[in-house]
Amino acid sequence: MASDLKRKREDDPDELDNEDDVQPDVEISKKHKLPTGEELRELKDAADLYQSSSFKLQIDALLPNVRPKASRNAPLDQFLLALRSHLLSLPSVRPQNPVVAARALSKNGVAVPFALPHPTQEMKWTVAFEPPSDVQVVGSWANKISMKKKGDNCFGVDLSIEMPSSLFQEKDYLDARYFHKRSYYLSVVAQSISAAFQVDVFYGAPLYDPRQTVLVLRPRKGSPHDFSKTHAEVRVIPVLSPSHPIPLHRLSPSHSNVRIQPASDIPSTASNSSTPIYNTAILLSTFPKLSLLSTNVLVQSCSAFRDAYTLLRVWANQRGYGEGTLCVHGFEGKGSWWASVLALLLDGEEPFFHLGKGKVTRRPVGKGLSSYQLFRASLDFLAKQDFGNVPTFVKCASGHKFPPEEYSSSHPSVFVDATSTINHLVDVPLTSLDMLGYDAQRTLEQLNDSTGREDVFSSVFLNDQTHLSKRCDAVIRQVDCISEVNLSRLSKFQSIFEFVEHGTPDNALLSTISRILRRGLGDRMRAIAIFHPSARLSSISKTLTASRLSVVYIGLIYSHEDAFRLVDHGPAAEEQDTEAAKEFRRLWGPKAGLRRFKDGRIIESVVWEVKTSDERAQIPALIVRHLLHLHFGIPIEDIQTVATSFDAKLRLPDDLASLHRHSGVVGGFKAALTAFDGVVKRFKSLDDNLPLVLSNVSPVSECLRYTSAFSPLPVPLSSSLALPTPLRYLPQISIVLEFEKSSKWPDDLRAIQKIKYAFFETIACALMTSSPGLRAAVRIEQPGDSEIQDHASLEILTPEGWSFSAKIWHDREAVLLDRLTSPVKTPVDLQPQPTKDQRTARQALDLYTRRFIHAPRHHRAVATLSHRYIAYPSTVRLVKRWLASHWLLGIHVSEEAVEMICARPFVGTGVALPDTATSIPRSKERGFALVIEFLKDWKPEIPLFVPLYEDSSPLTAPSVVAVSSKEGVWTISTSQDLGGKMWTSSGPDTVAAHRLCALAKEAYKILQEADIDAYSVQRLFSHATDDYDLVIELDPNVLPRYHQNIDVDEMVWSKSRVGHAADGDAVSRPGFDPARMFLDDLQSIYLDTLKFFFDIYGGHRIGAIWLPNVSGTRPFRALGGFSSMPTSEAKNSQKKDKRDTVVLNRQSVLDEIERLGTGLIKRVTIRENQSKA
Repeated sequence: MASDLKRKREDDPDELDNEDDVQPDVEISKKHKLPTGEELRELKDAADLYQSSSFKLQIDALLPNVRPKASRNAPLDQFLLALRSHLLSLPSVRPQNPVVAARALSKNGVAVPFALPHPTQEMKWTVAFEPPSDVQVVGSWANKISMKKKGDNCFGVDLSIEMPSSLFQEKDYLDARYFHKRSYYLSVVAQSISAAFQVDVFYGAPLYDPRQTVLVLRPRKGSPHDFSKTHAEVRVIPVLSPSHPIPLHRLSPSHSNVRIQPASDIPSTASNSSTPIYNTAILLSTFPKLSLLSTNVLVQSCSAFRDAYTLLRVWANQRGYGEGTLCVHGFEGKGSWWASVLALLLDGEEPFFHLGKGKVTRRPVGKGLSSYQLFRASLDFLAKQDFGNVPTFVKCASGHKFPPEEYSSSHPSVFVDATSTINHLVDVPLTSLDMLGYDAQRTLEQLNDSTGREDVFSSVFLNDQTHLSKRCDAVIRQVDCISEVNLSRLSKFQSIFEFVEHGTPDNALLSTISRILRRGLGDRMRAIAIFHPSARLSSISKTLTASRLSVVYIGLIYSHEDAFRLVDHGPAAEEQDTEAAKEFRRLWGPKAGLRRFKDGRIIESVVWEVKTSDERAQIPALIVRHLLHLHFGIPIEDIQTVATSFDAKLRLPDDLASLHRHSGVVGGFKAALTAFDGVVKRFKSLDDNLPLVLSNVSPVSECLRYTSAFSPLPVPLSSSLALPTPLRYLPQISIVLEFEKSSKWPDDLRAIQKIKYAFFETIACALMTSSPGLRAAVRIEQPGDSEIQDHASLEILTPEGWSFSAKIWHDREAVLLDRLTSPVKTPVDLQPQPTKDQRTARQALDLYTRRFIHAPRHHRAVATLSHRYIAYPSTVRLVKRWLASHWLLGIHVSEEAVEMICARPFVGTGVALPDTATSIPRSKERGFALVIEFLKDWKPEIPLFVPLYEDSSPLTAPSVVAVSSKEGVWTISTSQDLGGKMWTSSGPDTVAAHRLCALAKEAYKILQEADIDAYSVQRLFSHATDDYDLVIELDPNVLPRYHQNIDVDEMVWSKSRVGHAADGDAVSRPGFDPARMFLDDLQSIYLDTLKFFFDIYGGHRIGAIWLPNVSGTRPFRALGGFSSMPTSEAKNSQKKDKRDTVVLNRQSVLDEIERLGTGLIKRVTIRENQSKA
């Protein structure tokens, strides 16, 4: 309609006035014009395409900030003009031997970056120099699509210098002769520029490949040609003239241009191997001008191309597909590749015949799309394209120079540009392309997220996504080993020509590593990528061949189905003489062997033997270690991963494991579940002895849902007597008993509690009678509290050493408690305060709801997640261990809250994620990093919704308002707890929440440093005590849980006296933790005086800070809430009333703490480093 109205206005202005439907608005239309078609389209795009109008505004604000400002280009233009004049006027240098010529330049401080194989004195061809026949600005700067590079934030200005044709001969394509002449030409230019201009001159090349060396010119501030305000650097690129004598057909993908005698163990056919990467490196010297023209056509024909190209480059740079501290191998210096991707979408694909699919072609998407649509189309292509099997040829006006068969036979992946000059992906390994597709798919999933709960724009364009700890499921670090690898080992899978073909030893090695790992890991991986720092600039006085990579990272993205497979199958026994069987044995070495399986098959197999679930999770890393050590001789100790160190934090000491192993005790989560099933069967067998039938037994323990920090371990009575005190802790597994409904239950809350006591007594007697060796006892917790609260529990100790704590759930209690909490009806204008009985009933109702309603439901949801996502329980265990090591878990942050937060990376925040979502971590290390990243940025006032109880179907998250309280500031809601306070009502408070945020930020920095340098996992779990006002150190010899300490000292129990039956404390005490009991007493007594922090996993130190409200003086009053003493007259000399002011009696508090902890406390240290013995 808008377009029709616009057409009418243009054709006949009077016709609009005759329209009846718009005549009443004539006066308004004169002041407010109707939106044009373009404006309407932008409005629709903002509402529909961008998911939100703010996303489009953010993109519009981003683009100008990554592009050069035209107002600052004048100094750069002046320098380029002066440089052009200088280059065109350079004197010629007579022909001479390359070695002699390089020696002459070295006397002037300029090295010649010769490529491999290096020239010798016996060479009969010569090198020379003549002024360039043309000097021209090319690349993105000339097409006005330049953008900032990552890292140094500068723009690249490419300046091509055309080398005269007279310097070259027809056979210069052989044995790197062209590259030697090019290097000499560039060195002469470098010497001249460094002498004539006050600029810094460097050599630069992708991954130090001397065949692609360029000169990089950077300005000096205050010099006559200072263009530093432009934030640009000039890259001088030698190119071939269009009339060069090198024949094009000699540079075809299947042609071999390297003549080197093969080694004795290399087949003779290797000498005829094609050299596609080598040939492409020569063709790159003809590419800059052609690329300039083809890209300019796109800029002119598609108005959105410039913005789409910028968005695509920003997205790629943030993920390491370019230069940076960590870049994906193969994408360094691939700026023109991104323009070719857009060219493929806009111009379409050249049709070609694909085996099995017939004639294949890709239709253009149209040049009327917006920049955001083109960006999304590019991501869609990258995510879906099978680069390893389907070649791509961008539409070429004159047709492609070489047939597709030549590319497919010698290139692992093919993407030929619109000029038909180069294959962009000739030197990009398939592993890097797999990673590219994975990142594209992940970004599309983020853009398709319509919940609006995530800052999608920042995640896609602004945030640095190169941090490997949160990007990859496993990161394997090779330290100082690249330069030590025996390159002769490459001949196992490649000929020696690969060494020269790739240009540098590093390129050849990484290419082979990539190929072998892709074959070895296979469908275990969704993506594999090799990361390394991009090449640094080198002084013109040094050659690039001296530069080598010192560290390489291998990132693995696990498949959610096959990553942890125990067996790799190969050919059958009948195929032992086939090439496939020989290749299988060469790949795996001595690991491969014939095995018979249950179905009768006998096949070549590789079996990975593991003993625990933690070891099974490390199978992919184990495979990488094996392959790297087997094929390249890299020492195992130089192949590092943090997974082993993390596993050590979740294991009990070896001494304890050895003692239990010798006694025949079997622990672990499966053993705990088996013990639980046994207890349930024992309960079911007692139906005839009980007045009511037991209808259900619900587990509510973290030990039964795979999320306890340590694997549960039973402690039989016989073993307990033989263990030192620091090793005797036996955790209790909580369960809930639900009996059939009956009207026989009383309606009095106090009577209900007494009935529970009777039930427990009857059950205990029946269990001990029916199960010899089983012990059962009734336990009453906190008998001094309210009589209407649930205090009774049944403690059960099985003969195998498992301890259970059972509670009885009676649904009638909730109704009775709700009646007591209901306020008495009063006039509307009165708001009476709740009575003491109502407050007590409210506390009892909250406890009942948490213990009997939400705890079983939470347990079922978490147990489901543990079975659905293999990395979820390990992530929870690691986060719990980390929080406990910083004295927060269980004291300020509940275990259930941790489990909900850790579920966020797996199930999302607004829509339950499908199992195949790319954002779901498949390892505990990546899950831990994602949780830490969230905690460092999470503001307590922002509520968190976790779809914990939903499946993968779409879900509309409810609107939740964060309600902070004095006790808890977090709001973590689910569909079953919309208030979000079920597990956070008692903590963390403001102090603990801010402390946790600060700890998470520091931990995230450590994880970031791991991407650059080696680090110790111990740093993540080391806790500083400088911020505490006092630290209470306990005696570890009397702590049964000390063996779980993060900094455990095994000498404590090795020197401890071993218990025996005569000891008074030799009775097994499930759940007995004197340190925690002491802490609970301190928290109850000094609630308004001190805030305590403690590691519940075997901690032997308690930290405390004085609360701010007890500092300073205050008027004296009875029951003031803290120990006080009168102030001295000197301190109150300025006050009128000297008798009614008091201050905190800190010494009295410290003395009371020491007295309460007699037998437990070793010393109390205050901040001033003074100790109280």
